[in-house]
Amino acid sequence: MDEPVTDSEVKPQVEKVDNEDYSLLPCNYCDVETAQKLEQVLLHGLATACVEKTASDLFRGPTAVAPELSKEMVEFLLSESAVEADENLEQIKKASTHPTEYISELVEGFIGSKRNLLIRVSGWISSETREAKIDDTANQIADTNSFRSIAEVLLRNMDIKGNFHCPEKFSTESKFDLHRENCDFRPVSCQNEGCGAVFSAIRLVNHDFICPFKVLPCDQGCGERVVRYEMEQHCSTVCTMRLVNCPFYNVGCETAFPFISLEKHCAEFVQQHLICVLRSVQKQGHINEELKQRVQILEKSQSLNEMSGALDLRTLTLLLKEQEAKSKKLENLLKDQDSKIKKLERELSKVAKR
Repeated sequence: MDEPVTDSEVKPQVEKVDNEDYSLLPCNYCDVETAQKLEQVLLHGLATACVEKTASDLFRGPTAVAPELSKEMVEFLLSESAVEADENLEQIKKASTHPTEYISELVEGFIGSKRNLLIRVSGWISSETREAKIDDTANQIADTNSFRSIAEVLLRNMDIKGNFHCPEKFSTESKFDLHRENCDFRPVSCQNEGCGAVFSAIRLVNHDFICPFKVLPCDQGCGERVVRYEMEQHCSTVCTMRLVNCPFYNVGCETAFPFISLEKHCAEFVQQHLICVLRSVQKQGHINEELKQRVQILEKSQSLNEMSGALDLRTLTLLLKEQEAKSKKLENLLKDQDSKIKKLERELSKVAKR
């Protein structure tokens, strides 16, 4: 069985220059993020081609044809992705500005050429079973193959404008080494503790702007420094500048202020809070009185005429039980109101002691 294409088989060679006695050394650094996306496109494309080619094969599974199709796909893409300066301007623009989309279309074309007749005439092409099998095949292929170098070669083939790779070449190793240390496309690691992301140096500012592990000053200005991914929770739970309602909000003081100002607010507005509490107690008293009146009305709601219309003792018993249930419910309401009044009195007492 043929082996899959390896990185060494597609590694760019040193370029000779017009019969001169020296060679040019190409930098060859590529944008890490774009190369990673292309690598995933290639992996998924190969897995899809393998699954569809063996859909009706009773003797071979998808991974059995992976080495063969891997070579075919790489040769096809290397041939199709080479963009020349004199080619169609629209093709050059798409390849140089959207390389992942461009390669995706080429991969789709390759997959279509491997799709057998059963797949073409059946509805299996969009089934969940097919997608699950492709994912499983991709995972198995990824365990033994890497498409990173192939992805980088394809990227250099397409990117004639140098948007996603470094096109520089050097005549001496010293110049080559110096450039590679400072190349915009050299891979660098995020220095924020806990992150570990790798990207091209040219993307450093963009990554720093979104890195979830970057330590930042609190958005609300409390003075604390918090990692970006914990900022929302910090601002809503422990930040001393988070907005809170007055403790007497339920009795009428609807002021909101930073948590750090809570004690100051309570000290400055003692009189207003006392008035709010007294009004609430007075209101609760009126409510209790109204509830008592309603209980009395309910107790008298069944007139003698209504009671005499009862057909038997059982009906009378049921009516009495209903009235008792209503009375008990009202008694519970009264108890709840009394508990609230006592709670307000305790809060008032605490405020008065400050």
